[in-house]
Amino acid sequence: MNVCHVVTSLDAGGAEQVLYRLCLNTHGVRHTVVSLRDRGVYGAPLEAAGVQVHTLGLKPGRLTWAAVRSLYGLLNRSRPDVVQTWMYHSDLLGGLVARAAGIRSVVWAIHNSRLVPGKSADLTIRIARLNAFLSRHVPAAIIACGIAARDSHIEDGYMPGKFHVVPNGYDLDIFKPDPDARERVRSELGLEAGIPVIGCVARFDPMKDHATLLAAAGLLVARGIRFQLLLVGAGMDGHNPELATMIRNAGAEAHVRLLGPRTDIPAVMNALDLHVLSSMREAFPNVLAEAMACGVPCVTTDVGDAAHIVGPHGRVVPPGDPAALAEALALALVRPADSDACRRHIAENYSIGRMCHGYLSVWKHIHESS
Repeated sequence: MNVCHVVTSLDAGGAEQVLYRLCLNTHGVRHTVVSLRDRGVYGAPLEAAGVQVHTLGLKPGRLTWAAVRSLYGLLNRSRPDVVQTWMYHSDLLGGLVARAAGIRSVVWAIHNSRLVPGKSADLTIRIARLNAFLSRHVPAAIIACGIAARDSHIEDGYMPGKFHVVPNGYDLDIFKPDPDARERVRSELGLEAGIPVIGCVARFDPMKDHATLLAAAGLLVARGIRFQLLLVGAGMDGHNPELATMIRNAGAEAHVRLLGPRTDIPAVMNALDLHVLSSMREAFPNVLAEAMACGVPCVTTDVGDAAHIVGPHGRVVPPGDPAALAEALALALVRPADSDACRRHIAENYSIGRMCHGYLSVWKHIHESS
């Protein structure tokens, strides 16, 4: 099978990670990737794995006829069996150009929950609304990464009968319990033995709601609970004055470590005793599954498919509630979930093999039906 992926960018986002994993783990499929922008983070690794990568050089929010012609020419020459598009902009452009080239086997991918005016980009909201109308005509199928993503888009007008839910999958040979990595990272960071380590792997973004997390940390400090909180991700460093103010206002300076972006996330996960997600909005938060695959229990806000991901092995609280989050963290530190059960839950429900099988099933079905 010949599958051409059209993706907005190849930066380090959740949808891009799924695309990368699919290309490396779906055997018997020839993948081609077209990035509307540039090679990003995943361009070189994809090419190293034998995947042909094309870039159109578009700037955010700008469309050129040269890019449209290039995409049309590429699809017209290669005649892929399936065109798989990723995220709203690519669903729109990739879907329309593919249909103009006479390709009916178009699959959209939805990796967002509901978009929020004032917090999501206006252009993205307008494109998502247009896609809701076009969903009746352009895609043969729509793959949502989770139940919440599917349901919210159906509520927003997307065609219900075209949806398939294929949860994200994880490489359990990469995300796994690793005592050596745990000891190495904890030694590197000089973490004091006997003090629980809580981690949050999330870039600095209003939707990640670090303000609520740090307010909850302040409540733990006030209760005399000993802990260290590691904040990992883009913008989570000493050069972020807004973050510094949040930490200071919470009275948690002595308890918070800012690690910035890291390339060794599996090792960082292993260094934790507990992972926390405080987001206001998510579709399918990868970090929960990655932490649990490493045997690390999680506390999370009730966003997207988070409750499904942690299942009975995690604690779930309403978003934007520091007191509820602090209480869940305190209880999880006293009565942690079983590490083996956490990993087993991810292995049974969110393996890379299960995800690849889901995508392949949809691709084969629409190709045979077209």
